[in-house]
This record gives sequence, C-alpha cells and structure tokens, in this order.
Amino acid sequence: MLSGYDLRERRLPNLLTLPGAAVILVVAVLAGRGTPAVLGAAALGVLYLVVHLMDPAALGAGDVKLAVGLGALTGTFGVHVWLLGAIGAVLLTGLAGVVLAVARRGSTVPHGPSMCAASAASVALAWW
Repeated sequence: MLSGYDLRERRLPNLLTLPGAAVILVVAVLAGRGTPAVLGAAALGVLYLVVHLMDPAALGAGDVKLAVGLGALTGTFGVHVWLLGAIGAVLLTGLAGVVLAVARRGSTVPHGPSMCAASAASVALAWW
C-alpha cells in the first residue's frame, strides 16, 4: 500500500508512515527487542534526516518518517539485517534510476518502494 501510494503520488503521508512505526516499536518492546528496535529506528531516521536536510528535493520528509519504522523493524533482527535493509534500499533506488534514465522515462524515482522492498527482503533472509 505504501509503495503504491508513493509511486502514484510521490509522497508518503503521515497517516501511512507514523502508525506503522509506532506498531513496530510497540511489538518489538513486547517481544523483548525494544532496545535494538529503538536503536535501529534512531540510526536510520537520523541518517535519512541528514540527507533530507542537505537536499529536501532528493529525499522527502515522508521517507525520513518511513525510515523510523523500517529502521525499527530491521534493527529488531540485528545489525546485519539493518545494514542489508539500509544499503539495499539505496542500491534499489539507484538501479531504478539507471533503468529509467536508459529508457528515457524520467529522472526521479520515489525511494519508499525501495525502502520497503529492501527491508522486507532483509527480514525474510533473517528468517531463512
């Protein structure tokens, strides 16, 4: 749902990002993984915030808020999962940008879908 919205509207509204982050953090705390979840949320949130503040057109505030929830999710499973999700998102968006540039279909790519896909893949690999 989030990815489709970002692809269509080029934005990630608070109504879709903030409740998800809250639910992930609450579940992580109840599962006894609160500390890694909070650290993951803070680390990814701060990284995205710095990029957003440096160039708001390159990375939107919705991506920063989404990073909090996805950082909590991947952080819950450990640093290696967090790193895979964080790096994978950047690589997927970069790849999509290259594909679009080669196809001459525009120059901007929403980052939210890559963030979601990379986080889902890294968590799935952790379970595997």
